[in-house]
Amino acid sequence: MSQKSFRRVLIANRGEIAVRVARTLRDLEITPVAIYSEADRIAPHVRVCDMAFPVGPAAARESYLRIDHVIEAARLAAADAIHPGYGFLAENPNFAQAVVDAGMTFIGPPAQAMRVMGTKTSAREAMIKAGVPVVPGSDGPLTSLEEAKRWADKLGYPVMLKAAAGGGGKGMRLANNVDELESGFRAARSEAHNAFGDDTVYMEKVIVNPRHIEIQILSGPDSKTVYLGERECSMQRRHQKVIEESPSLAVSDELRHKMGGIACKAAESVGYVGAGTLEFLLDEQKNFYFLEMNARLQVEHPVTERVYGVDLVEEQVRIAQGQPLRLKQENLRATGHAIEARVYAEDPHADFIPCPGFIEDLVLPQGPGVRVDSGVTSHFEVPRHYDPMIAKIIAWGEDRERARRRLSRALGETAVKGITTNTSFLRCMVEQEEFKRGTYNTNTVAELLERKGARPPEEILTMAVAATVINAYRRDTKSSQPTKTPPSPKSSGWRNALWR
Repeated sequence: MSQKSFRRVLIANRGEIAVRVARTLRDLEITPVAIYSEADRIAPHVRVCDMAFPVGPAAARESYLRIDHVIEAARLAAADAIHPGYGFLAENPNFAQAVVDAGMTFIGPPAQAMRVMGTKTSAREAMIKAGVPVVPGSDGPLTSLEEAKRWADKLGYPVMLKAAAGGGGKGMRLANNVDELESGFRAARSEAHNAFGDDTVYMEKVIVNPRHIEIQILSGPDSKTVYLGERECSMQRRHQKVIEESPSLAVSDELRHKMGGIACKAAESVGYVGAGTLEFLLDEQKNFYFLEMNARLQVEHPVTERVYGVDLVEEQVRIAQGQPLRLKQENLRATGHAIEARVYAEDPHADFIPCPGFIEDLVLPQGPGVRVDSGVTSHFEVPRHYDPMIAKIIAWGEDRERARRRLSRALGETAVKGITTNTSFLRCMVEQEEFKRGTYNTNTVAELLERKGARPPEEILTMAVAATVINAYRRDTKSSQPTKTPPSPKSSGWRNALWR
């Protein structure tokens, strides 16, 4: 593979990941180029780049998800390459191919590798061929409810129905018996169709009380692959990660070496090039099973960067330029411990409904061992059209307890005025005994919420959702009128009280 040099790189994303990628590009003396929707015209990710181009209205499907608009922006910018970030088009093989067809470099894996690993059913088939252990399940998509029942009888309840496309917990339904299977099959297909435009589902046997462990890999253009340890992602709510850490207390050196080797083998078997993550479920007997591969940078990549001293975005750029992998497996050693918490504009007291709105003031933590990745600022409106993430707070320490205490302190220093956030919920979680001991699993957060009675009555939830819709309508109506300053809802005060 011939080596290239990049003068300008367009970042096909928004928010904190666009800001984070832009910073590394500057370090490499590469000009970062932003894109923005009408809702993001003055967003922080636009301001940190040297050039910026509009790609459409606020709705993602009309802007950030429009391949033709993004490619045209890159042409106008005379960009040499496009970095997709994560989300939006990051794992779309058609986008990756369109970038190449337009004469630019896609900073990510080849389109063909993305196609193989892009749907869970094809990824399972590829991993089985490669000798990678997978969770027992159906040997392909389920074509009917009757077929689903036959597989459930064969595997034994409980089983999990999963959408073949997409992620983020959408299109997933747990079935403990045949009645739940019947309703879950219809619901999973409907949700998968609405979320991904594909109602294909398959089935897996449920692993009881598993831990969610993922392996970070880097594959060079010379087909050499290394792994950078693991991340523990078991603190989840409805299959969505809340807190991540590296290394995992559940993984021994021997198990890490075994899982890392299999992850590298899996990537190489599909011709993977670039940064990627292999996700596994680890059962109580320390058996592990392939779950899926994320053919992109992960949201939680900073914990790996902190303990291994590697800039993963820089490595992505170097690989895309055709440079051989400079990291050697024998030289990769974890130093200390890192934990990340995701701060969102959402209300833990109202079933975590999104709470977009105008940030009157924002205080983010600083101090020893603390890193903050954020794509918002004071006097910025968190749009209702996109993921409502405010910041990722990463704490590092010489050992896990030091990292945990630093994260708790950092969350205590975080304050947002004007909108509701989950900060106090996160502070509560890192102080739980299960988290302190590191004995949690993928069910722990749900059990803690159940224990604390966090879910309010349905009528309260209905009122909360209605209020959110009304506020969004009022905000949109007000923003459609000429104004010299951003619309600012009535202050709801500082939101840093303890969550109980």
